[in-house]
Amino acid sequence: MVQLNRLHIGIFGKMNAGKSSLVNVLTGQQTSVVSDVPGTTTDPVRKTIELLGIGPVVLIDTAGIDDKSALGEKRMERTEEVLDQVDLAILVMAGPVQEADQQLMQECQVRNIPYFCVYNKSDLSFQKPDDAPYPFISFSCKTPDNELLLTTIKKYLPQSSAASEGILDGYVRPGDEVVLVIPIDASAPEGRLILPQVQTIRNLLDIGAVAVCLKDTELAAYLKNHTPKLVVTDSQAFNQVSKIVPVAMPLTSFSILFSRLKGDFNAFLKGTPTISQLKDGDKILMLESCSHTVNKCDDIGRVKIPALLQKFTGKKLQFTMISNLDPLPTDLPSYKLAVQCGGCMVTRRQILRRLIKLQEAGVPVSNYGMTLAYCNGIFERVTEMFNK
Repeated sequence: MVQLNRLHIGIFGKMNAGKSSLVNVLTGQQTSVVSDVPGTTTDPVRKTIELLGIGPVVLIDTAGIDDKSALGEKRMERTEEVLDQVDLAILVMAGPVQEADQQLMQECQVRNIPYFCVYNKSDLSFQKPDDAPYPFISFSCKTPDNELLLTTIKKYLPQSSAASEGILDGYVRPGDEVVLVIPIDASAPEGRLILPQVQTIRNLLDIGAVAVCLKDTELAAYLKNHTPKLVVTDSQAFNQVSKIVPVAMPLTSFSILFSRLKGDFNAFLKGTPTISQLKDGDKILMLESCSHTVNKCDDIGRVKIPALLQKFTGKKLQFTMISNLDPLPTDLPSYKLAVQCGGCMVTRRQILRRLIKLQEAGVPVSNYGMTLAYCNGIFERVTEMFNK
């Protein structure tokens, strides 16, 4: 079974507590600049690495939570944004616990983020007492105990974050044939497959099923002589593929598979029909969770879905695009719908935190694949297999 999500581990604490040094210990490299000058780390620094016994993770080094410089407020905003992105927080301290440390612990508790404290520079001075009301280890980045650090990370990482999940587990059996429709057009990456396609293929191999990959232009000829268990297509090809695949044959898309794996499937099911209630001037939030070079003619989030929504509803709508995991607008309640991408480049926890904020603001949510299916009149058909 392949692990689909890279765990995100954030390193937080006051200036000069040794956060960057701890990152360098974990990576075994000079990933972050280390200096005695307070405020050396300004923006979050990310490093992808394989941790022994844990797997692939993204380590995020952050600015000091007590930065009082002219840019300190903006740096703190970036640090707080990172809190919404991590599966585990490591709070680094190198002196008596102060108000800033306590506030950081409270933020972790409010956001339900597992955390533990690293009492750094233990070779120099204070040893934290054993009766501390929070989880901690004593540590020294100059003489590091890597085994202790890795063991503690494993202990506090949530099991759901590290678990391997299969995209089609429970829906496909060993020996089943599954056709994957992969259009090769202007929006397809050069010389490779996109991550949802690769992960679906890998999951089918893990199950012991037969994965048949073909282009949309080859589908009709193939189905004349084959009856696969399931057809999974790129959502952008729904219109033509749904006309080729017999109604009795299960059909879905990569994006809808990922809406189950990475998002809140039931919330998407409930929110998608809101499309039919949209009115002139309504604001729509398009949520893209990665960065890529924009194709001004064929970009799915910026061009295709907005055009399809306006054609389907017959309304003039306003669209706001949010890329990566950038903050949501402050006027969330003014939006009538949010449409989330499949989220292949981020973790489920990151998507769910974003969705919770939208739901708290009363904004219905949909998913790229579900929106495309709804506007093509096949919404119930492509979600039916997951409702049974």
